[in-house]
Amino acid sequence: MSDEGAKPWLLEPPYGCGGGNAETQAKYVAQCHCGAVQFEATADPVDAKICHCKGCQQLQGAPMQWAVLFHKHHIRFTKGAEDSLDFYNSEVEKPERILPCKVYCKHCHSPLADEGRRMFLSFGPAWRFNDGVVPECFKPTCHIFYGSRVLDIADDKPKYVAHKPSTH
Repeated sequence: MSDEGAKPWLLEPPYGCGGGNAETQAKYVAQCHCGAVQFEATADPVDAKICHCKGCQQLQGAPMQWAVLFHKHHIRFTKGAEDSLDFYNSEVEKPERILPCKVYCKHCHSPLADEGRRMFLSFGPAWRFNDGVVPECFKPTCHIFYGSRVLDIADDKPKYVAHKPSTH
């Protein structure tokens, strides 16, 4: 049997053993626009932010992006990981899963996340909430890369010129 086409990353979080074991209850569910890719979170997000960087503007075709950050081990793909994902690494400009990278549905081309080495920065519109109300833990706490903004946002959230300062 050939290893050509093997996808060892399917055994790693969030694609293989993400979210703990299969018995771990999903708290939140998400999907691409067409439903070919679905994933879930087994814990609350670490943070949520509005990103104004040029990369997010180009990726989303919008002036900003709602980003919801999770630890990768709290995310579990439930549909489409094997055959419905495309990846793109903008640092080396290659359509490959070289971390960090962008994650898309290969069918509807919905951007789903930025996958890092330990974190999964999901895009807010992918999440589905039963009652249609966004939980508090998904609401953005700040604006990042506000120096690259296209328009001013009049809210009470902190606005950082670059990344949010680390609290470590």
